[in-house]
Amino acid sequence: MIREDIRNIAIIAHVDHGKTTLVDQMLKQGGTFRENQVVEERVMDSGDLERERGITILAKNTSVRYNGVKINIVDTPGHADFSGEVERSLKMVSGVLILVDAAEGPMPQTRFVTQKALEMGLRLIIVVNKIDRPDARIHEVIDEVLELLMDLNASDDQLESPFLFCSGRDGTASLEEGTKGENLDPLFDTILTHFPAPETNDEGALQILVSSIDYNEYVGRIGIGRVERGVAKQNADVTVCNYNHKEVNKRGKIVNLYEIEGLERVACEQARAGDIVCFSGLEGINIGDTVCATECVEPVPFVKISEPTVEMIFSVNDSPFAGKEGKFVTTRHLRDRLYRELLRDVSLRVEDTDSADSYRVSGRGEMHLSILIETMRREGYEFQVCSPKVLFKEFDGQLWEPVDRLIVDVPDDNTGPVFQSMGERKGELVHMGAMGSRMRLEFLVPSRGLFGYKSEFLTDTKGEGVMSSVFFEYQPYKGEINRRQTGSLVAFETGEAVTYGLFNAQGRGTLFIGAGTPVYEGMVVGFSPKDEDINVNVCKTKHLTNTRSSSSDDALRLITPKKMSLEEALEFIGDDELLEITPQNVRVRKRILNGELRAKARAKAKNS
Repeated sequence: MIREDIRNIAIIAHVDHGKTTLVDQMLKQGGTFRENQVVEERVMDSGDLERERGITILAKNTSVRYNGVKINIVDTPGHADFSGEVERSLKMVSGVLILVDAAEGPMPQTRFVTQKALEMGLRLIIVVNKIDRPDARIHEVIDEVLELLMDLNASDDQLESPFLFCSGRDGTASLEEGTKGENLDPLFDTILTHFPAPETNDEGALQILVSSIDYNEYVGRIGIGRVERGVAKQNADVTVCNYNHKEVNKRGKIVNLYEIEGLERVACEQARAGDIVCFSGLEGINIGDTVCATECVEPVPFVKISEPTVEMIFSVNDSPFAGKEGKFVTTRHLRDRLYRELLRDVSLRVEDTDSADSYRVSGRGEMHLSILIETMRREGYEFQVCSPKVLFKEFDGQLWEPVDRLIVDVPDDNTGPVFQSMGERKGELVHMGAMGSRMRLEFLVPSRGLFGYKSEFLTDTKGEGVMSSVFFEYQPYKGEINRRQTGSLVAFETGEAVTYGLFNAQGRGTLFIGAGTPVYEGMVVGFSPKDEDINVNVCKTKHLTNTRSSSSDDALRLITPKKMSLEEALEFIGDDELLEITPQNVRVRKRILNGELRAKARAKAKNS
């Protein structure tokens, strides 16, 4: 049976191409809000971190109604590190809107998510967004999208996908390349005509594939997924199974059942095949599980999520300031929180290590792990992490490493420093083209070569460059890469930083701290341009004498310290350093705090 009253779609694109803004306008024009209702921008980005950073981190579900048809929409992340959210979300839909910026064109994440959609045989609608940009190059972008589809071996039907031209900010869409349009009706009409209505089987035994998990402190874990077959009913007895883990077979009951209407979850007594539903009452439900009728247990195949490429060691904080600022500081707290994250994030891996208070956490990239660190920090956790490392693999006795596809857009006169940096980081140029007064460069570069590169890139391009990368493939090991050319300024003793000590230390390099900051021996308080560590005494005070001098009362002028963000600190730390994370501070420290022991360990490593 065909359900003409419903469509399930996802919106995928590269970061900052306007997905969430377009969803805002679809909700407004779909009648989700009252005419006089005050609605904040990017209403789908509900998390604090999402709003602060202007990115989508978690895939979210909403719906609009148009001409009597309910359109379920999945708003997905655009950053490559959260592509696991995109992969699993595509299992709920039958069509995909691919958003492309009218100036930037297809970017790395556009390529990645489009490839996943093509592999699953989904139908496409290409939306060229931000057509009102002064630097828009719509005709060239259309050609680039078609080239991308051909590169990814799209079918004839997918190559014939319709193009729409939108301004997500203004809420307009048009089928004509040079026309802006008046509203989003052309987009809604194309969705209804081009995307297939789901084929359903209401008479069959129940099947719900769980593609997402939410949590509520009152009802526990909430599963979100599409009803693949049959009818889901409140208080129905069901069996939970898993296609990849045949041993998972638990019985339970659907206590609460909800459908998504706009931004709200509305309780319902039953839902038919094709509906996207939320349900609670099944303890231990996981992403990838299938909820079946007890009399017919048939798990639905679940998409294989791409493997992590970066790992970090999370461990209990053991610095001299441990336990002073955090609420959750013990091994048990840290372990429970990390394993709880696995229930929601399918791209993450957590493993115990030989040490009882350390855990190996693997993810899709630096940002993937830094978002987890920042979330835990805001929840009151205190811990420490090491510098990120890529995950190598061995094939036929040869070492292979992950390689990223890096695309940079830079002004014409800034290409030299980029080429130099890529040469030092074993990058290989694969494409170069002009975009007006700017150049687009495409490199294949080892993932480890990009650690710490973003800040250097912005400096090289005077803040005008745009860079983005996505995992490409594993390739043979490229050789040694010197990741960092600076040394650390290390505190000589424990105490409180004073102006006199900082004034003497700032001549050695750039400081991270100001006067009055508590420090401990082995804490990194700045960096030196020389490729060696320097011990500095920032707690040193001026000796008092009974001799007056004409310059004794002159004020000591301190240079404003460089405040390190979490990402900058992760990029900065070396192999012999750790990052101490607390709800109030992010501190860089040496693994070995004592200066003498550190010198002995360095000499021993050099001799060996």
